[in-house]
Amino acid sequence: MARTAAPGSRERILRTAGELFYRHGVRAVGMNQVIDAAGCGKNLLYTHFPSKDDLVAAYLRACRRERERAGDAATDGLPDDPATRLRALVAEIAATSTAPDFRGCAFRLYLAEFPGGAGEPGRVARDYLRDTRAQIDALVARLDVPDPGRLADRIWLIVEGLYGSAGRPGAAAAADTATGLVDDLLAAAKR
Repeated sequence: MARTAAPGSRERILRTAGELFYRHGVRAVGMNQVIDAAGCGKNLLYTHFPSKDDLVAAYLRACRRERERAGDAATDGLPDDPATRLRALVAEIAATSTAPDFRGCAFRLYLAEFPGGAGEPGRVARDYLRDTRAQIDALVARLDVPDPGRLADRIWLIVEGLYGSAGRPGAAAAADTATGLVDDLLAAAKR
């Protein structure tokens, strides 16, 4: 008779794999490394995640939930003012990008490793980036500015720059500059 998996085993495997993927890259981490680090058997791992793609997609979905919670927390309680919400979202990304253990956006890192982004993990990564860009676009569209598309492009470029500067010397200064630049862009767009 097959043994019943211990409660929380799926989450433990996913958390362990996520830490490895984020620290070393998806391509560099094999399933045997996940098994060893999680302290689980091969059968248990493959029961929860039949393939590495399934495990990577689950990791990226967990990252998405975490990022969405952080964005929600940053805007929770704020007035329904798009400029205030844009500032808060960019400030949250700026703060995240300066954390000591932050080495970049999990979705962008994945797509850098797998530029074709085929399969479920690629879809999860691309969907997240598309949806976060749409969030910026929707907030900017609510502003009374002459060229919302151009302003959204500029704010998105700032977000990309924040993620690109993560883990590099001067990341804190870049974060301060980025939030100030968003303020400048919003003020200039209203003139």
